[in-house]
Amino acid sequence: METGNAGAAARAEARKRRRSGQEEEDGPRGETDTDAPRRTASPFAHELRLTPARRLQVALLGAVLVPLRVAAAALVLLLLWPVAWLRVAGLSPRQREQRITGWRSWLLHHIVLFLSRAVFFTLGFLWIRVKGQRARPQDAPLLAVAPHSSFLDTLVLVATDLPTVVSRSENLSLPVIGALLQFNQSLLVSRHDPSSRRRCVEQLTHRLTSQGAWPQVLIFPEGTTTSGRALLRFKPGAFVAGVPVQPVLLHYPNQLDTVRWTWKGLSWTQVMWYTASQLYTNVTVEFLPVYTPSQEERESPALFADNVRKVMARALGVPATEFVIEGSTPVTRVGYLSLPFEPPAREALDILAQRCDEGAQAVFEDLIERCQSEDERMVNVDQLTSLLRVMDRQAAQHIFTLYTQGKDSLLDLRQLAVSLAAVTDLWPRERLIHTAFTLYDSGGKGWVSEQEFSGLLGALVGWPQLHAARLYAESCSGSPGQLTLRDLQRLLTSHPAYRRLFPEYLRPGEVGRKETTPLTSGGPPRPRKGGATHQHHAQWNPLIQ
Repeated sequence: METGNAGAAARAEARKRRRSGQEEEDGPRGETDTDAPRRTASPFAHELRLTPARRLQVALLGAVLVPLRVAAAALVLLLLWPVAWLRVAGLSPRQREQRITGWRSWLLHHIVLFLSRAVFFTLGFLWIRVKGQRARPQDAPLLAVAPHSSFLDTLVLVATDLPTVVSRSENLSLPVIGALLQFNQSLLVSRHDPSSRRRCVEQLTHRLTSQGAWPQVLIFPEGTTTSGRALLRFKPGAFVAGVPVQPVLLHYPNQLDTVRWTWKGLSWTQVMWYTASQLYTNVTVEFLPVYTPSQEERESPALFADNVRKVMARALGVPATEFVIEGSTPVTRVGYLSLPFEPPAREALDILAQRCDEGAQAVFEDLIERCQSEDERMVNVDQLTSLLRVMDRQAAQHIFTLYTQGKDSLLDLRQLAVSLAAVTDLWPRERLIHTAFTLYDSGGKGWVSEQEFSGLLGALVGWPQLHAARLYAESCSGSPGQLTLRDLQRLLTSHPAYRRLFPEYLRPGEVGRKETTPLTSGGPPRPRKGGATHQHHAQWNPLIQ
């Protein structure tokens, strides 16, 4: 609430931030040394370590508890289905766009709330501990929940009196879930309709500025599930309205952390099995003081979202990182660059070391030779299989997908060659930069265009660069729109942030020790920390530990 201790704490925090001179973040930053890569815990990986005794316990309890709990939860959900549907039955589409009142609201709301709590009770969430006090809709129209760890986080809806949520419109067709979304009068976004995002923001802003006429809106601003060891950058969409927001923290203080559903780690079925096989699972919902934005934050949703994130990270005792999700892949923002969680070239090197009979060195030389010809540098999977000299087409397909994300039918060999060279010590850094520039300088004109520069950076790190335009404009020292080799060398060797791209991401440990890679050693891939997961192999990364 704006009044009382909560409001005072929020305003004091805002004044403290303004005194510290925090910069506005309308987009990725690229100027200071603070934007350089940092070591931090990976929020995209979670490993559940079980002792033999614990495994036996999970197996025995799971054999009994899981079938009973899943059956009980399914039964309650079946009861929920018609009750949720009844709230909108007989209403026209126009009536459903207005806030539903009367008996459909006060009677059915309490029934759905009770049954929703029963679902999680049957799954082992016997208690939901609440710390702090939830603000009224008039005082905090928006609830921002973090960290987002799992699909089981939806239990926070029970502790917050079933606020409105934002969901994909495709979920309306799901049994039970679709009825609950209609009951909730959720805001829906379609992946296939570009204009739906704009309409959703307009509807969201209308509800948030309704002075309590609509229920509170609850969001998970990270936009994906994580391990909870760091907070991702918040998506600014819900902060556009510039209204007070109440941060809500989710804690799972359990000896065995079974609820985390991350990019690397347990599958959703494993999360369900391990969680339901526990005698009970603890959860704490903590309401922080309402955060009232300053005028500067109202004018900049990105700044508003980032400052709320920092308050939540401080309360959780975890770092606020620059990790985000682009498409379906986790990346971290370093200035204007997007760095994949794992450089694709390292995984490609592992595959070549295991499947290429003639040696990765010879393959690399052929790649560079093919890249010289504009007519031969674009290849399909079959051509790549022959070029890489691997008998297993599936291995070539894997490498192909690493660089195209399954979106393109042709692969630019410059991406593969430059990225492989970037993560090895086959070439000195200066030669690599020169060669990459030459490959992308079409026509040998002595400079690269903005599009060529974006492709070059994408080849270096193995991921498309969506924010290269501003970096390109800032890096051109001569004629606008003409970035020279000297400009590129200055950027990658002297800039306070980007000069650390090689020693801390592409070539970790380059300074002070010699790297060993499959290209230079001809042997098997070097050992990695971690093991196989259900998606990729865990690879050592100095930025992500």
